[in-house]
Amino acid sequence: MTAKVEVYTWSTCPFCIRAKRLLDNKGVEYTEYCIDGDRQAREEMTDRANGSSSLPQIFINDQHVGGCDDIHALDRQGKLEALLV
Repeated sequence: MTAKVEVYTWSTCPFCIRAKRLLDNKGVEYTEYCIDGDRQAREEMTDRANGSSSLPQIFINDQHVGGCDDIHALDRQGKLEALLV
């Protein structure tokens, strides 16, 4: 899998941990931006995520795919793998 995957997280966020676990279980390499307490990084993430400020926020090949529930829904629908190639 060669997609560029980026995940904005908070270190103690259970949804962030769950989303990363899904990616880890699939063997996906990703760049994690842990933005604990970094207001500027959160603002940049929110801009990039079209106003979404909850965590995690996940991007695949610079396309915003949403958060934890969204990536799990893509996986259940069988659509995640197609985005990861």
